[in-house]
Amino acid sequence: MEPRGPRRIEPRDRHFPDQVPIDAYGNGGFRFAGLSHRGSLLVLPSGVHGWDPAAPAAIDTASLAPVVDQADAIDTLLVGTGRDLVPLPADVRAALREAGIGVDVMLTGAAIRIFNIVLGERRKVAAALIAVD
Repeated sequence: MEPRGPRRIEPRDRHFPDQVPIDAYGNGGFRFAGLSHRGSLLVLPSGVHGWDPAAPAAIDTASLAPVVDQADAIDTLLVGTGRDLVPLPADVRAALREAGIGVDVMLTGAAIRIFNIVLGERRKVAAALIAVD
């Protein structure tokens, strides 16, 4: 008998192969596509990926390399920096600009709401989301 409630992504399975809306967030994670994930997320054209940064200060060019790798399929990256608005470092913004990706930084909740709308419009969007408690 299967347990009721959302299935969890195990750390070894830190990738969901479709770009889907985020259904809920909080308690240190996210819910999407009937699954739950604890920790931060990258939502890319290739799917939903677990993401290491747990705080805005950990966002750097290395952590956003998967975004740059998929630049041809992304016009805009929405970055949710948790409960506090924290600007991205200049070198990160420059790397995204060089890849042809626009970036908007906002609180995680706002980033999710806008991401879901823009995804529904079938626009080329990605999201980097810091989990909040």
